[in-house]
Parts: sequence; structure tokens; C-alpha cells
Amino acid sequence: MRSSCANRANLNQQHPIKNAVNLNFNHRTRSLSLMSTQSIKASTLAEIIAAGGTVIDVRTPAEFKSAHVVGAALQPLSQLDAAAYCQSAGPDTPVYILCQSGKRASIAAEQLTAAGHIQAIVVEGGTLAAIDAGLDIAYGKGAISIERQVRIAAGLLVFCGTLAGVFLHSACLIVPGFVGAGLAFAGLTDTCGMAMALGKCPWNQ
Repeated sequence: MRSSCANRANLNQQHPIKNAVNLNFNHRTRSLSLMSTQSIKASTLAEIIAAGGTVIDVRTPAEFKSAHVVGAALQPLSQLDAAAYCQSAGPDTPVYILCQSGKRASIAAEQLTAAGHIQAIVVEGGTLAAIDAGLDIAYGKGAISIERQVRIAAGLLVFCGTLAGVFLHSACLIVPGFVGAGLAFAGLTDTCGMAMALGKCPWNQ
């Protein structure tokens, strides 16, 4: 037994770089597990709101005016200062995050968690799931969601770029190619520059 322990100690001494890499990998793995996003079902949101829980909606003001869960506060993702919010709300205060379908809520939760917030919780399925679950919804002037705006804009760019490439100049075909590359990048990185840009447009405020 002693010789086995001695051999292990000698191996550790012979490979200090490998050991350091393993320790760093283990530390990063533990850190990532601590930062994993928490979530709840939309059907449980009514009890949370009734109990005075903090619920924020990170969609655009126009989407919020169109339809939002009663009791949710507007906090657009494009205007979210995660560090300031964490400090004002308190890092231990549970914050339940809504968007249209869950995508932007996950981004907001990741930003808050990175800023030190311990309980940033995503409402699965977002406002659409809350509507299906029968929660109280305040309806106002209709607005097109950011997700639909992205699909409309991307479709129009591809359509117009293709027509221009066929009837005007072949160089115009770079437009649908660029849009396709952008959509692929959005899928791989889970971010969408077009959605961020559209969210800042005047009609979404």
C-alpha cells in the first residue's frame, strides 16, 4: 500500500502541468454547474405572483403592451444592466424571468447569473406558455414579436437578394448567402444580432 501511494506521489510530481490542467478543468466544470440556468413551469407562476414574487418580462415595450402576464414588470433585455439589477434586487432574491417563448429569458438569466445573482429563474415557454396555462393576461395594442420580425426580415432579404441576383447582377446573390450564414451563426452561438438590432428599432419601443 505504501509503495502504491509513493508511486502515485511520484507520478504527480513528474506531471505538474497535467495535474494543473486537471485541477483547472475540474474547477471550471464545478463553476459551470453552479451557473446552470434554473427554470419553472409557467403554470406555477400564478402562485408566485400571488405571494409577491418578483417577475420580470424582458421583451420589448411594444411586445409587453401587446400582451403580458399581470404582475410582471417590464425590463427589456436590451436595457438590462445585470450588475446594477443584481445589486438593487439582492443576489439572493428569486427573480422569475419571462419573454415570448423562453429564449431571451435564458439570455437574461445567464447575464444575471454571471453578475452574481444566485436565483435567476426562467419561466419555461414564456408568455405563450403562460397564456396556455390560463394565467391573467393584460392585452393591449397588437405587436409583432421579435421572433416573427426576424423571420420576416430574413425572408424578405433572401427573396429580394435572389431576385436581384437573377435579374440585375449576380453579385446581389451575396445577400441571401450572408443571411444564411448569419442564421447558421445564430443557431451555433445561440445569439441573434438581427433580433438585437430589431429590438432597438423605434416601433419596438
